Amino acid sequence: MTPSETTDLQSQCDLLRSLHRPGAPVLLPNAWDVATARAVVAAGFPVVATTSAGVAAALGYADQEGAPASEMLAAAARIASGVEVPVTVDAEAGYGMQPAELAAALRSAGAAGCNLEDTDYPAGGLRDPGRHAEWLRAVRQAASAAGYRLVINARVDVFLGPFVAGAGSGTQEALVPEALRRANAYLEAGADCVYPIAIWETGALRRFVSGVGGPVNVTRLPQGPPLAELADAGVARVSWGLFLYLDAMARFTEQLASLRG
Repeated sequence: MTPSETTDLQSQCDLLRSLHRPGAPVLLPNAWDVATARAVVAAGFPVVATTSAGVAAALGYADQEGAPASEMLAAAARIASGVEVPVTVDAEAGYGMQPAELAAALRSAGAAGCNLEDTDYPAGGLRDPGRHAEWLRAVRQAASAAGYRLVINARVDVFLGPFVAGAGSGTQEALVPEALRRANAYLEAGADCVYPIAIWETGALRRFVSGVGGPVNVTRLPQGPPLAELADAGVARVSWGLFLYLDAMARFTEQLASLRG
């Protein structure tokens, strides 16, 4: 990167970090290509977040690290170069990269921030929280050593498996202690924000936010609280994950079906 590009990226990192305000959450509609990223900016949102599911699908792959890292990061770089606002990249579980390699790849892509999750896809479960915290610490140290003020959003996947499996209401409270154990370890390791993906029950959310030592990102789920209630709970960041992509594809499919009419 040129000195000018480096300065611009650092400014974007600082801006993104400054927008994490508990009670006044930054809203992050998730984009999957340059066109959707530009639509996000045109609608007045100050940051673009990517959705790994949408990006992977646009590239012809399944989510959950089915796409090669090189292609996912190239897509992220195109998005980052196509808009003038900070871009935070869904980097999944790090694509099997070593921390220094990952930090360098994200910097080269122009990412002001990233999501890094604690699911171990090959093992079919969650990573050991202590080892994952040390990995996050190494990512932070590698970025800092390069003078790169990367905003790390550490995803906590404790609620995700039960949610996908169809767990009903009233089941999330019991998962909060483990989620907090992981979240606070990740923050202590250098994460800027934690992301308990798929948390949606109000009681569990408020307990999580009150027990964590840093900003919290949540997904705006259809069955979850409205934005005003999320703000009241102290959430600092709200994203939409793959839902805007799914909605766009559903509308496209409907339009295709109508063409024969």
